[in-house]
Amino acid sequence: MIRLGVITATRAEYGILRPLIDELRKYEERSAAETESHDKPGRKSDRVTDMDTQGIRVDLIVTGTHLSSDFGMTVDEIESDGVRIDYRIPIPVRSDTPSDISGNQAVALTEFTGHFSDNHYDAVYILGDRYEMLMVAIAAMNTHTPIIHLCGGDTTEGAIDEAIRHSITKMSCLHFPTNEDSRRRIIQLGEAPDRVYNVGDTAIDNILNMDYMSKEEVLKDIGADKWSVSADTTGSADIAYALCTYHPVTLEDGDIDGMMEDFLGAVADRPDIEFIVTKSNADMGGSRINEILDEEEGRIKNLHVYPSLGVRRYLSLMKNALFVLGNSSSGLYEAPALHIPTVNIGDRQKGRLRCESVIDCSPDKTSILTAMDRACGKEFAHICKDVTSPYGDGHAAEKIARISIDVVKKGISLKKRFYNLDRSRQ
Repeated sequence: MIRLGVITATRAEYGILRPLIDELRKYEERSAAETESHDKPGRKSDRVTDMDTQGIRVDLIVTGTHLSSDFGMTVDEIESDGVRIDYRIPIPVRSDTPSDISGNQAVALTEFTGHFSDNHYDAVYILGDRYEMLMVAIAAMNTHTPIIHLCGGDTTEGAIDEAIRHSITKMSCLHFPTNEDSRRRIIQLGEAPDRVYNVGDTAIDNILNMDYMSKEEVLKDIGADKWSVSADTTGSADIAYALCTYHPVTLEDGDIDGMMEDFLGAVADRPDIEFIVTKSNADMGGSRINEILDEEEGRIKNLHVYPSLGVRRYLSLMKNALFVLGNSSSGLYEAPALHIPTVNIGDRQKGRLRCESVIDCSPDKTSILTAMDRACGKEFAHICKDVTSPYGDGHAAEKIARISIDVVKKGISLKKRFYNLDRSRQ
């Protein structure tokens, strides 16, 4: 029996992992069906297939903010999707101080070391770059559990995620970056090319295969009919809105209150646009951002704050937004694939691959307002319409599942040689 584990700790992570979970579970279902057919009376017990001898079990392990009411208890969204959850591993998610982050990491390391020791996975899938995932990776390394890493090789110069992402890369045995630039960086870090596969981003799978809600339906679903806007006579379908997420820039010792004052000042200065804001994640400073959003929601009439929207609602809202605003990676991945403008604030995503539909601006109020004006212009809409995403063709999940299972069946060696680049070609 091949046993695989998929770990998710945040709402955004789950959204990207969902297509892969579905694809991996198809292999699990097929292996179960093969086993059942060979167990039927009258079948010769010595007639078995490769799938019988190597049946597949895919465990979904839920942790982090998914299990916190402060972050919307997003484990409920996973359950409502009908996705089987095999294990829930609670870890603390306080993020006010460096000690909070380190404490969270300590618990995550201990809990996941115990889990991997007890369950003996043939490989585990880890996505990206969050601090709790670094501890999951260390736990896997300590228990000799091979790591399959998704979304490595990216650069985000404004966030601690940069160092964490590359650290997880060096602990991983198999790599699935989302684009060619990232594939080359992983090889530059010494990973052998035959372990690195650029198959695109599963976020694009979501974009191309989503059962979208209509604009009117999704706005009604989030309670837009109760907003005090001029659309009470024309209907929610006529509401003009932006979709926003603002995270702390974790490599800056910036003034979060001042940063939010500029952001919310820009929001208040555009009363003609409704701003739908999903709360920040559990990075250090995120809880303060969320406190300010809660405090200001009642004062700023066109500000509407949600702990989480879920993948379907979030993408359905994005599809009909005037623009995406903030510093979330979704503005660089999903929004361009939907031909929606992105106003990317500050340095959190600095270094990531960009499309022409992304407008970078400084975090001051004037710069944000100027960028929003450009995003709303007809000229920029034409630019966005012609944008082609560099993140794959919408079949990333099935490729990741097929390649990784084939590799696991053959056996993953934990002994990696450092791949040296040919200096004559540099």
